[in-house]
Order: sequence, then C-alpha cells, then structure tokens
Amino acid sequence: MSDSPSTSQFAHISQLAKGFCIGGAATVISKTSVAPVDRVKLILQLQDGQRILSVNRAAAATPYNGMVDCFRRVASEQGFLSLWRGNGAVIAKCLPSHALNIAFRDYYRNFFLKDVKPSQNLRRFIAGNIAAGGVGAATTLVLLYPLDLARTRLAVDTLADGSRRFNGINNCFGHICRQDGLTGLYRGFSAALQFAIVTRAIFFGIFDSVRNTMYDDPKQMQFAMSFLLSQACLIVSGITCYPLDTVRRRLMMQAGREVKLYKNTFDCWSQMIRKEGLSAFYKGVATNSLRSTSGALIISVYYEFMKYM
Repeated sequence: MSDSPSTSQFAHISQLAKGFCIGGAATVISKTSVAPVDRVKLILQLQDGQRILSVNRAAAATPYNGMVDCFRRVASEQGFLSLWRGNGAVIAKCLPSHALNIAFRDYYRNFFLKDVKPSQNLRRFIAGNIAAGGVGAATTLVLLYPLDLARTRLAVDTLADGSRRFNGINNCFGHICRQDGLTGLYRGFSAALQFAIVTRAIFFGIFDSVRNTMYDDPKQMQFAMSFLLSQACLIVSGITCYPLDTVRRRLMMQAGREVKLYKNTFDCWSQMIRKEGLSAFYKGVATNSLRSTSGALIISVYYEFMKYM
C-alpha cells in the first residue's frame, strides 16, 4: 500500500527541514571561521571604487598593499574583532541562502532532468545541471539580495576619521531606504543576477555532473573527495566570474548615496576598463580563492550528513 499524499508531503517537508538545519549549522561554523578573510577580500576588491567615490579618504591616501598588509592594518587600526565586521549580515544571508540554493537546485533538477540518466544522454544531463544551478541561484537571489547588499556595505564601512556610518543591519537598511526608497535595497541587482546565474551554473554544472557520472549512487562519494571536488569547482567558478562579482559590489556601494558614479552595469564595466584597466576586475581574487574553502566545507558537510537522513 502506497503512502497517503499527506504522509508523503510530511516526509518531504521533514527532509527539507533536516537539510536546512544541517546546512545552517555548517554555514554558521564555516562562514564565521573565514569571516576575516571574507572582509579583507571585500576591502581589497572595493578600495579603488571607494577612492573614486570619495567614501573613504583615509584608505585612499594609504591603500592596502595586498592581503597580509590589509589583515595587519585592519586589526591594528580598527581592532582585532573588526575583522568580523558584517559577519552578522553574512550569517543572516547565508543561513537561508545555502539551504534555498540546494532546495531550489534539487527542485529544478527534478524538472529539467526527469528520467534523464548520464549514461544515456550525457549532454542533456550536463545541460540540465547547469540550468538547474543557474535558475535555482536566481530564485534565491530575488529573495535574499538586500541582505547581501547590507553585508557589503557593513564590511567596508569605515570613514576617514575611523568612525562608522552604520550601527548594524537595520540601521544600514534604514539609511538606504531613506535615501533611495525600497528600490535602493536592490541597487546593482542586474549585475548580481548575472553573477549568481553564471557562478552557480558553472559550479553545479560541473559538481553534479562529475558526482553523478563517477558514482551510480552519489551518496557513495567520500567526504574527502566531495570536499576536493567542491573546492575545485568553487575556484574555477570564482575566478571565471570574479569580474562580475567586482562590478556588482561596485554598484552596491552606490546604494544610499547622493552621488551615483555608474549609471548601470554596462557603464560600470566601461568606466572600469577605461579608467582602471582589466586588473581592477581581479583585485582580491587570490583572497577569494582562499575563502572558497568555507563554501566547499558547507557543501561537503551537508552531503555527508544527508547520507544518514
């Protein structure tokens, strides 16, 4: 006798809840552990844009000379705990983000890849994984973009006299809404959408295709192999999409400001290439590769625990 619809629905909801809790715990631990690296990456990535926008004259006068110099000076000038500045916004965004990314990815995989096996139609299988990753990321971004914007603004929030503009997430939201209205919370959304779709499509397209091709049952993949595969996929997608990330962060920095340097995504690309050169798109890329360890850990821990669910 088959399970009733209500029983089946309850089992599905229970599975999602377990996955959310597991992913949430892994997210809090891994994101907090690499928060200093994440903040340094954002500072290096955005310091040229802050100079141009004249929002941090102190940093403009003495720019950071690489990752080590940035770590040392931030800890010395702002205090050691300031390296975790904006981590609350990161956790608030990433807790639901990773769970939703995986949930939506699985939902769209079932839609795009129903009855499709890699042994029978490898091209369609890879294309379906790419599509599921990209569309799932876009769906999640629509829901959580304001938190990502707040995280970016808080991470680089230091004025010339060492003071801060914002007192926390709510204060940051309030300031942006007063200046730009509710639409200000989605400043730079189009660039972020491009980044989310491309980076997740590349990651899940490679990760799911390799994982399901190597093993008849993906649960057979060992933790170490899952971690290494996740790390490799994140580095590839991160480096490939880093210019998109830089542009979306630049546009985020304009939210809540009277002066808008860039009209749109295309104008930002154009001005950066003309005034700063191609190297400007890759400021902080080495630090970004280092911080990808947290993402690999989240995915590996998630799938390891799901083996026992």
